This record gives sequence, structure tokens and C-alpha cells, in this order.
Amino acid sequence: MKHSVEEVTLKNGAKGLLINIPGASVMSTRIQFRGGMMYAKNKDVYEIPHVVEHLAFGANAKYKDEQAFEADFTKNGAYHNAWTSDISVCYETECADFEWERIMELQKVSICEPRFNEEELKSEKANVRSELTGYMNDYYRLLWPRVQQAVGEDILALPERLETIRNIELKDIREHYRRTHTAKNMLFIIAGKLKGRKRRIIKMLNDWNLKEGEKFEVPQVELHSSEAVSIRRKDASNITFGFSLVTPRHLEPAEVFSMNCLNHILNGTTNSKIFGTARKRGLVYGMGSSIAANAHSSYWDFDGEVNVENADNLFELIQTELMKTLNGEILDMDFLAAKSYALGRFQMGAQTVGQVADYYAEGYFTNERIEKYDDVPDLIKGIDKYKMIELAREFAGSGIKGFAAVSSVEKAVINELENRLNF
Repeated sequence: MKHSVEEVTLKNGAKGLLINIPGASVMSTRIQFRGGMMYAKNKDVYEIPHVVEHLAFGANAKYKDEQAFEADFTKNGAYHNAWTSDISVCYETECADFEWERIMELQKVSICEPRFNEEELKSEKANVRSELTGYMNDYYRLLWPRVQQAVGEDILALPERLETIRNIELKDIREHYRRTHTAKNMLFIIAGKLKGRKRRIIKMLNDWNLKEGEKFEVPQVELHSSEAVSIRRKDASNITFGFSLVTPRHLEPAEVFSMNCLNHILNGTTNSKIFGTARKRGLVYGMGSSIAANAHSSYWDFDGEVNVENADNLFELIQTELMKTLNGEILDMDFLAAKSYALGRFQMGAQTVGQVADYYAEGYFTNERIEKYDDVPDLIKGIDKYKMIELAREFAGSGIKGFAAVSSVEKAVINELENRLNF
């Protein structure tokens, strides 16, 4: 979708992007605060940002409870959601263009004027507990926090998070909200048909009655390697695994696209070097790899599920193909095909207002950088095969690796699989 982007700073210190999409019939917003789990006042109430997020659409200055707010908010089909991560609490809305002002007013009252109460706190603590308990049956959600811990990230794993919910009291909710939901700690993205509306939008945002507060920095920790983590589940019929190779710096956008091309070569389709070959040999039904660039570090992640009897052969294949990559053994035809695929996916990637907003949110909420969408084709065309290989060598040679698996096998088996990944 054709669009233009402008960064604005409000009088109260909040910053954000206004994305004008001519002719759009939808308005989409993202409001982010650095108020995730890493900013809980202590580990005993680690899950508090998650509970605050759940309470965001509850009682407020205008509505007595969540049901009343929800009924009014959604009466014309508008949508809202919120999510919490280690770093962020983010509130999202999407609505028809004709009611954008009404929805922005409702978003204002929900974020700026909540009325936290014991009854809703009790309910939402139970809902968060139910949500996390359900995640206990998702082996990927179990293992990835353990991989993060293995490389030195200061986070809690899923069972540990569950234990903290009981400690959260109403005074903790109010303290966390007051400290994190402030103007200077807020970033926003508003996307839709904004021509002729910029002044009105800025005026509405300037009227949000948030305290000025302070802008929180993203914590930086010293990362390291650790031994494999085995999560025993008697009922696990196969081995669900994940591992990260980490470089302690933030990748530039061009580098992220380079690594995405490499991931496509290795695991992108049934014609890929690892997943495609493993699928053809009947070793694995599904596996993949991805790249994530955080504020201070970047992660090259691999995961999948494999039957115990196929695990040795799969990890031998992973080791073999990664070593070929590190040795520069990538065919030009495979490299060019990956670039062509990336260009096609790019052209398919911004067909809705929400997709455009999400594209800018990824970089802006991480480090306040504006990576213009129109620059992406040139970034993809400029990917250099040898620089891509050098990047892979950087990850493999950093000395920072984490590995975790969920299975019913002995830890010695998991250790042996991890030891096969010798770069």
C-alpha cells in the first residue's frame, strides 16, 4: 500500500509515527510502553505487566467494567488487543475509518484512566494463570525461555512465572502502572487515512493525561554459552528442540535481510538444504530457523520436532549443512533464488493497514529507527553472498549458544545432540 511516514514528538515527550495511507478504510494504532517483565519491581511479582495488560480494557473512568467497555468499543466492529513481552506492553486497535475519533477517545480512557479494582484483579489473575497453564502444553513455549536463560538473559521460565501470580496485589498493579505508563516512556504508531487529520490527532494525543515520567532504557546483560537444558516430560513422544546462536550486537536491516535469505536456503521450503532434505529422507515433519535483532543482541534460532530414532541423523544433517554454509559452499543459483523469493514476499507483505503498521513497529519499538518500506527492494537486491556467509560465521563463532529440548529421554541423549552442533 502506498504510504508516507512522519515522526512526531508531543508536548509531553511521547514520540511516534503517523503513517498516511491514502484511501484507507481502516485506522490502526499501536501504543507501546517499555513496561514488560524486565521492569517489574522485583522477581516476586514478575508477571505483573501481564496482569496490567489484562486489566487494560476493564473498569475505567467511563465504564464500570470490562463488559460495558467491550460492548461500546466493538459495536461497529472495532477490534482491540494487547500483548506483553520481556520489554514491552503494547495496546493495539483497528477500526473502520468513520469511527476513528471515537475509538481513539476510548483508547485514551482505557490507557490513561483505568480504575483497577480487587474484583477484576482476582478474575484476571485467574485468567493469566489459565493462559500460562495452557502454554505448559506447548513445548516451544516451554523451551525457548530456557534457551534465553541458558545464554544469560535475566528472565523467568514458564513454571517460575506461574508461581509469581499469587504474589501480585492491587498496590503492585497501581505502582507498576504509575511507573511505566508515562508520556516519555510511550511510543505510538497510527496508520490510516491521515491527510487533513494530523492536527486533530496530535491534539487528541496531547490531551492524554499521562504523567511525564522517564524513558526507560532496555537492560543490557552479558551473554554466554551454557550446557544443554533437558526438560523431561514422560508423555513426550518425540524430541522438541530449539537452539540459538547469538551475536552480542544489534543487526542492521540489511544484515537481517541477509540472514533471512540464508534461512530460506536452509529451511524455507521443501527444497531447502536442511528442512527440505530432512523431509525428503523422512527425518522430520517440520523445522525452521529465523533471525531476531533485539536492542543489544541478535539471535539465529533453530527449532523443530523429531522422533527419537531420527534425532541423530537429523542433527548430523544440521551440522553438515551449517558447516557447508560456514565454508562458503552456497550455490549462486540457490542464493539468487532466495533473493527472488524475498522480493516476492516483500511485495506481498503490506496489503493491509495493519501490515504496514506492524512493519514499522518492529524497528521503531526496538530502537526508534524508521526503516522505510520503499527502501526494502534495494536492501534485498544489495544482499551480498559473501557478506551473508560472514554473518553466519559471526553467529557461529561468537561463543554464545543456548540449547533446550523437551522429551522423555535421558539428559545424556540431549547432551549428545547438542554436542553434535560443533562449529
